Amino acid sequence: MKTAVVLFNLGGPDSLEAVKPFLYNLFRDKAIIGAPTPIRQLIARLISDRRAPTARDIYTQMGGKSPILEETELQVKALSKKVNSLLPSEEFKLFISMRYWKPFIEDVIPKIEDYSPEQIILLPLYPQYSTTTTGSSFNSWWKAIKGTTLDNTPSITVCSYPINKGLISAQVDLIKKTIESVNVKSYRLILSAHGLPKKVIKRGDPYQIHVEKTAESIVKGLKIKNLDWCVSYQSRVGPLEWIGPSTDDEIKKAGREEKSLIIAPIAFVSEHSETLVELDIEYLQLAKKHGVPEYLRVPAVGTHESFISGLGNLVVETFTALKNNDFKTKLGPRGVKIVCPACNCISISDGSRFNG
Repeated sequence: MKTAVVLFNLGGPDSLEAVKPFLYNLFRDKAIIGAPTPIRQLIARLISDRRAPTARDIYTQMGGKSPILEETELQVKALSKKVNSLLPSEEFKLFISMRYWKPFIEDVIPKIEDYSPEQIILLPLYPQYSTTTTGSSFNSWWKAIKGTTLDNTPSITVCSYPINKGLISAQVDLIKKTIESVNVKSYRLILSAHGLPKKVIKRGDPYQIHVEKTAESIVKGLKIKNLDWCVSYQSRVGPLEWIGPSTDDEIKKAGREEKSLIIAPIAFVSEHSETLVELDIEYLQLAKKHGVPEYLRVPAVGTHESFISGLGNLVVETFTALKNNDFKTKLGPRGVKIVCPACNCISISDGSRFNG
């Protein structure tokens, strides 16, 4: 059976010239700004015009482009190898679809059609579900495939996997290695995730709940007695009130308390501007300014063997459910029905969620 696995990610500009159109694509997304289309496009134009110079400076510090596509390509290569080793009698082909820059969904669909899959698995590289990330990508997918041969191809979406064993194991391993790399006697572990406006959460978006579940699972896996830790949210922009506490406030607090910091990104699975610039440069400078004794940053999970294994098992699990077309029998005994803003999902034992 030929199965296409489509991996969704945010995307990033591949040149300094692409920064402004990338920002425009981001802010014209209805999931980001909910105004009517003409107003939303105008707002997106104004924001991208205003923010482009600062954003170009950020990407200049990264060599003139975002590394997210290359990072995702490495993950696809590793995951493809893993999946085909788990089910050698089946045929899988993996595709990358970026939301706000190339390769766009429209670029990928013809390639998937040429492959002629018998079924499709949609797998976001966002472990925690949000309407602004996974929800936006899925909605864009369903809209784009209308009228194509893929419209009638059996498909299943993996909505989220905030406590996937492989994800948590990778986070735990990377945090432990960072702790062991230096002799830090008194430190606080900050588990940092991208923030969202409070109004998005109030509408029922489960993102914050998912982030906190990820954090709790990581702390449980670390098994460090009396661990000093917290969850925080970064990357706030605009005048709206955002969920907290903010990562920058937690850094300032650590400075006042003369605490060293170990900071781990738990909602980003690859390195990009919010890790390489915001965490590594801007927050490092903030930590030094406020007297944080030592500031250490844990890498994103990337192609960590445990993370790739976790995704591989997730693909196999969804493949089996989709192939048999029997979610009640395959998943029912191990899971329960739960409510998701995007769909009524089926939850399995490791906290992952599927929609057939």
